[in-house]
Amino acid sequence: MVSNVYNKIKTVNEVVGKIEDGTKLMIGGFGGVGNPPTLISAILEKGVKDLTIICNDTGFPDIGVGKLITEGRVKKIIASHIGSNPLAGEQMASGKVEVEFSPQGTLAERIRAGGVGLGGILVDVGLESDVVEKGKTRIDVNGLTYLLETPLKADVAIIYGMQSDPFGNLIYRKSARNMNPLMAMAATYTIAEVEEIVPLGELNGESIITPGIFVQAIVEGDGVDWKWVWE
Repeated sequence: MVSNVYNKIKTVNEVVGKIEDGTKLMIGGFGGVGNPPTLISAILEKGVKDLTIICNDTGFPDIGVGKLITEGRVKKIIASHIGSNPLAGEQMASGKVEVEFSPQGTLAERIRAGGVGLGGILVDVGLESDVVEKGKTRIDVNGLTYLLETPLKADVAIIYGMQSDPFGNLIYRKSARNMNPLMAMAATYTIAEVEEIVPLGELNGESIITPGIFVQAIVEGDGVDWKWVWE
């Protein structure tokens, strides 16, 4: 019997209640791989709309986070690129969706900054670029010029892992790790969808990437729509 203090296992119906219209939502994944498909399906079924999503990319129209774009549930995207999902490009061009681009490494560092409580990061990527530099502050340090990039945080993060124990300690599978550990730290409420939940003490402590202190809820997934990456 696991004490309630250490048991964060929830049903999908319980956790999807945390995601409402207008929620700022981080979604782990890279090209669909590492997106939490069971949670995304639950969001679609609930009818949530007007989301601001923070993700590496917008996936594909029928895979992972791309489904939210396809169904018109998103009002703003903060991502490194949207090129693999033509529907995202169409919605941006028509003005239906606002898109904020952030270079991939900068995006990852902005999320990390949000998770560890930094007030911002200084980068030289994007200097002299109208797209990247617009509206940002220049700061000179030791004779070099940088852009001040602000941290990213979210109301809710939905992430994907390979294994969890009831406390929420997480192990990831291969490239599905990607943005997930960073996002786990940068949201007020983090929900981890996992392939398998194992008893406390069964995970190898040296293999744990995300400590359970960053995870508020765990759900066991129904399988993924990007399994082809392993095959």
